[in-house]
Amino acid sequence: MSVLLIAEDVDDIAMILVRLFRRDGMTVLRGADGAEAYDLAVEHRPDVILTDLGMPRMDGWELIRAVRGNADLRDTPVAILTGQLQPGDARVTESGACSLLLKPCPNDELRSTIRRLVENGPHGHTFSAAGCLSHATSSL
Repeated sequence: MSVLLIAEDVDDIAMILVRLFRRDGMTVLRGADGAEAYDLAVEHRPDVILTDLGMPRMDGWELIRAVRGNADLRDTPVAILTGQLQPGDARVTESGACSLLLKPCPNDELRSTIRRLVENGPHGHTFSAAGCLSHATSSL
């Protein structure tokens, strides 16, 4: 069973995401901010991380940097789910994120993106303009 870690500080959004992916048969963990999500990632080594950007204590950008800086986690696929960015934002590829999903995001797009990242599994992140976004169905 695949393990998805969701980093989302808004309880209502987190609850919807947790339910959505549990119905798909995934084990879902939730961190209410980036720091809690990072601790869960270190403990559970999820198959994929889905993170919001605007969170207290540690935001999504900091979470991605921490994951990419940890030898045990650095190849974990990370998708960003946010309403704060525009398609083509260079910070996404520079961060090493695999995919950008913009809120509100249709459930089928969320599912297909996470499914694809699980199927592709851990992979290197070049931090180049191409990044690893070619691995995801929902790209910039």
